[in-house]
Amino acid sequence: MSTRKGKNYPYGIHVKDMKELCSESQIVKMPAPKKVYISMSQHIGAPAIPIVNVGDTVTKRQLIGQSSGVISANVYSSICGTVTAIEDIVTGNGQKMKYVVIENDGREEEIFFDNISDFEPKTVIERIRLAGIVGLGGAGFPTAVKLSPATQLDTLVINGAECEPYLNCDYRLMIENTEDIYRGIKYCAMALGIRKIVIGIEANKPKAIEAFAKYHDLDVVVLKKQYPMGSEKHLIYCTTGRKVPCGKMPFDVGCCVQNIKTVIAIKHAIEDNKALSSTVLTVSGYGIQNPMNLRVQIGTPLEDIIEFCGGTKGETVKLIAGGPMMGRAMMNTTAYTRKTDSGFLFLTKSEAAVSEPTNCINCAVCAKNCPMRLMPMYIESFALAGDYASAEQYGAMNCIECGSCAYNCPAKRSLVQSIQMAKAKIKEMKQNGR
Repeated sequence: MSTRKGKNYPYGIHVKDMKELCSESQIVKMPAPKKVYISMSQHIGAPAIPIVNVGDTVTKRQLIGQSSGVISANVYSSICGTVTAIEDIVTGNGQKMKYVVIENDGREEEIFFDNISDFEPKTVIERIRLAGIVGLGGAGFPTAVKLSPATQLDTLVINGAECEPYLNCDYRLMIENTEDIYRGIKYCAMALGIRKIVIGIEANKPKAIEAFAKYHDLDVVVLKKQYPMGSEKHLIYCTTGRKVPCGKMPFDVGCCVQNIKTVIAIKHAIEDNKALSSTVLTVSGYGIQNPMNLRVQIGTPLEDIIEFCGGTKGETVKLIAGGPMMGRAMMNTTAYTRKTDSGFLFLTKSEAAVSEPTNCINCAVCAKNCPMRLMPMYIESFALAGDYASAEQYGAMNCIECGSCAYNCPAKRSLVQSIQMAKAKIKEMKQNGR
């Protein structure tokens, strides 16, 4: 099928790609570490409940964390070894989570699911749930729930935009594992009872566009290179022309959006009988010796990844988990890979914004750039004043936290952090009935 050009949206920003550091580097499988630290909170919703004890011997892809509700997900061991601890750990981004710590014993054994007896939608969805698959684009919403909408949908949208600078994991998978992605897409469509499938890929990825153009039943949409093109609402508009209203979700306009890594995990769960135990991520920035795209076992310490990439170089002034726009700055290198990780960036002074913020100069650049048509300067002002009701009236809950406002702010205001705080406080107020 020939490709077509997607629609444009008039807002958002243009940022430097910075993908050239490792865009042409093939995915390298990193050896399993000596010890893994596997979080029980690798998804939106309730944490998984550990079902192993200290001293237990476990095998690769053995269930170690049981989902604890509808919005939760199973967690599996990524190596063979002995459970040495089950403890709460505070990582470099300040989050406290429960981890199962496993020491590698060198065995090469692994556990597989039984073959699927039929490929009915319910069976496919149950396998996806069992395998612990969640949205691997970063959100971490349990995929089985997403594939079980209350209303019938008509369009499956695959997110191949990868608009975040530096990150190349989706791009490399699209050109190295094209058939796996295609087969995973078809299982998603089967589960939803959908025939119309569109895949949106930014124009700066011609090899990926060419790779998918050969599939006659995929509608390949070439997207303008623009940030945040990977946002669900903007992706849906640019690929289908449908507008998702404020406060609504993709299923309200008949669409389901899935990420590249998610559909590959679905293929492996259904055809290869494998639970989710590894992920692909990008390690980049001018502060790392050898920028790479890696397949790592879930729970791999960041320190091991740094060593595998040759160590740091120069003066790294900012370490980010994820992309530079929506990722989270880290205080230190205490981190362990999770299902939803997309990358770790080591940024030098020339790459990172380290200036101290000054007073807002009322230039409205943030409002001009906001893809959701909000006024971030007002939301921030209300948030800092503790007036969360007014912040909500100005649309704080509609913010997608893309960072477009802060990127071009001449005063270097921490707009996203203020809006995140406002959203958290608004949710807290609602939960307490205020």
